[in-house]
Order: sequence, then structure tokens, then C-alpha cells
Amino acid sequence: MPDRPRRPRLRRALLAALVTFTVAVPVSGAARPAAVPAPAPTALGPLRDAGQAALARRYAVIRHDIRAAGRTAAEHGDLRRAASLRGMAGPGRQFLAFDGRDGGRSTEVVGELSTARRIAVLVPGAGVGLDAYWRLRRDARSLHRELGEGAAVVAWLGYRTPATVSPAVLTTGRADEAAPELRTLVDRLRAVRPAARISLLCHSYGSVICARSAPGTTADALVLYGSPGAGVPDAAALRTGARVWAGRSGGDWIARVPHVRVRVPFVATVGFGTDPVADRFGAEVFDAGDGGHSDYLLPGSRSLTNLARIAAGAEPLGASR
Repeated sequence: MPDRPRRPRLRRALLAALVTFTVAVPVSGAARPAAVPAPAPTALGPLRDAGQAALARRYAVIRHDIRAAGRTAAEHGDLRRAASLRGMAGPGRQFLAFDGRDGGRSTEVVGELSTARRIAVLVPGAGVGLDAYWRLRRDARSLHRELGEGAAVVAWLGYRTPATVSPAVLTTGRADEAAPELRTLVDRLRAVRPAARISLLCHSYGSVICARSAPGTTADALVLYGSPGAGVPDAAALRTGARVWAGRSGGDWIARVPHVRVRVPFVATVGFGTDPVADRFGAEVFDAGDGGHSDYLLPGSRSLTNLARIAAGAEPLGASR
């Protein structure tokens, strides 16, 4: 007999959805700042060459674009955005893509892509943008140090992330928009580094994006952690040849989110369904330690150790199954 949500749980989910939509809609609408203007980026073709010289040229062009966006932000009076962009344009930073418009998009490489045998793509969740980019950069550097020589970490801020408290964070709309871009990135990385092991490390709402991009992906591993659900009933529904892993830390508040999908009349389908760490989902579950929702890539944590081991193609420590 198929699993059916218990009535109390369904009522809680409906109540949560109703509260979120009645509170978050006006709050997010009132608090949303005006868009920070930015110039159009230099037109660059798709990544076709991962040689050091070609990458150096690409990095230099994009660094110039980031600096231009920073100057525009400063002229607009957004000093926080301008400061963040100055940091992103610093010496040694390596961006494959950048567009400062519409909230901002970027793809940064930590490590040496031209020689990487292992590539980990970080797919962030809600609340990460150009103004808070340091968080994604911090996590990418932490993972790169753990992976060591021969690895590159790609920090992918390739979509318009939803606010942490907003209607968009409860639906697949942003994930549906982002998934084709993520799939294209993986395809291009595979084309320029065909022998490399590629892993998608998908945090929180990012796991919904990875699930949407999973069918036919050329990635070797798909890791869902701190996930509210993937928008599918089980791992088989991802229709991927990648090895599917899931983990959640003991102190992560996401465990209290109801793992159901509820149709809210006249609005959308809210929620993402089966918990990826549940037996019935069918992912391989790894030990993610006891940290909080934003702590998965903290230095010295069990979650960082195991995420790096999965990205390297090794078995995680203390795997549940």
C-alpha cells in the first residue's frame, strides 16, 4: 500500500503554507530592495577550452566586468553590493561567468580547472546572492582545502535565488528556471575535462534545482544535503545514472519542515515531497554530523569530510546504507 500523509501532518502542512503565503508575500514585497543596476557583461562564448592560457584570458575579461559592475553599484549608492563586488574582482579570483544584472549570476572556480581530476559543483539554496556571496566563497574554499590537490570547486550562483522567507522558496518555480543552466554547466565541464569526476553538491533549495537537472546529467554523483525535498517521490524518479546521496545534520532545522506537496488553490503547489534521507526515497544516506543548516562545509565537521569523500569518489565515513 502506498505511503499516504497522515491527516494531522497534512493539516500542519496546509497551515504552514497558508501562514507563509499570507505573511511572506506582503513582507517580501515590502522589504525587497530596488534592483541594483549593472552594465551588460562582455559577450563571451561558451566554455570550450580549459587550458591555462584560455582560462586566464576568460578570467581577466570577467574580472573587468565585475569591477565595472562594482563601480555602477557604488554610483547607485549601494555600498554593500559595491564592496562585495570589489572582493569578487580581487587578484587571483577565477570566474567562468558573471552578470551583475537582475540580482546577479556568477560561476567561480576555486582551484585549477585545467588539471582537475575531481570537480565539485556547489549549488546553493535560498538567500545567497551577490551581497552575501562571501558565504558561498567560504564554503567553496573549505571544500577545496578538504579535497586537496587535483581538485577544483565550482561555486555556481547561476540563478535568481529566492529569499529565505518568501513564497518562491516553497515552490519549484526558480528551480525550473535554473535547471537548464546547471545542466549546461555540467555538460561544458564534461566536454573540457572528459576524464574528471564531476559531483553536484546541492544544499537546501539547491537540491530542488539539482533534481530538476538530473535526468540525463553527465555528473557522476548527486548529493542532496539540508534538503527540504527534491520535488520527486523517490530517487528513481530523478532518472539519472549518477549515484544519489542524501544527508542531514542533527542540528538542521530543515528536519521540521513537512515533507509533503500541497496544492494551494489559485497559487501553486507548495512543498517538495519525500524527505531525501527517508528510506522510501532510496538515496544512499551519509553521516552529516550534528551541525546546523548552514554548517555543512565548516572546517573539521563530519559533513565536510563526507561531502569531500563523496566528491572524490570514496565511500563516506559511517554511511548508513
